[in-house]
Amino acid sequence: MKAYITLIGFSLMAFTAPAFAGDPRSGGSHNEFEGPVGLQLYSFREYFENDVEGTLDMVQDLGFKEVELAGTYGMTPEAFRRALVSRGLEPVSAHYGYDQWRDDPEAVVREAKILGLKYAGCAWIPDHDPFTEERCREVAAVFNKAGAVAAREGIQFFYHNHGYEFRPYGDGTLFDLLMELTDPELVALEMDLLWTVFPGQDPVALLEKYGSRWQLLHLKDLRKGVEGNLSGGTDTRNDVALGTGQVDFPAVLATARKIGVKHYFIEDESPTVREQIPHSLKYLARVSW
Repeated sequence: MKAYITLIGFSLMAFTAPAFAGDPRSGGSHNEFEGPVGLQLYSFREYFENDVEGTLDMVQDLGFKEVELAGTYGMTPEAFRRALVSRGLEPVSAHYGYDQWRDDPEAVVREAKILGLKYAGCAWIPDHDPFTEERCREVAAVFNKAGAVAAREGIQFFYHNHGYEFRPYGDGTLFDLLMELTDPELVALEMDLLWTVFPGQDPVALLEKYGSRWQLLHLKDLRKGVEGNLSGGTDTRNDVALGTGQVDFPAVLATARKIGVKHYFIEDESPTVREQIPHSLKYLARVSW
């Protein structure tokens, strides 16, 4: 059943799939985005530095029900989970550092269990400039071990692409090699749309190529006119409200539904995140294909 969002200033009522009050859609259809839409809390990293509880209140006020974590901002995992749950926020997944997964995956998984996560993953590989075949093989071994440790506790490990993995290799890219070297049962994927488009990849083609390995999706848009590269970095001002940039969301969302993506998270790293998120939610409420 759909709940409804009412845009009053920047406050929105809770939802499991985005739709606006008065929207003629009822119950969704095959050519409409149904969500659910969560938030990667890293979007509000600067707010969390000053006021953790108040920032979680803001996330609640925006209407999110599912969240993805990137740290607990000085709180213990137990306390942070209580703070989330008390606001009706479900911690679905989290990002942890590559070094943590390499050096002590058991400790990562223990924290993930305390937080009640279904997914725990890695979003950044250090020493990737340039990302080489040798580095790719090292990373694959770390990921397979991390995935096995997580799986024993009922948690799915995943990797979130960041753009530098798409250096040419053989008939494809080093990302393809990483997929070949990792166990698909142990290493799932989270596509970041900005970090797929920025290095010149086609997100629809990549979703189709690796199908059900893509279980999570970062909804993110890249400013029009920005030319990308394989660095894995760009000015945060190039992260724009959904539907205003280079990503073909109708095509992406239709393909994501077809292959069975399970969770969608808005991640907005821009300095105007507080203003942009309501516009992104409004776009998702009306997008169709």
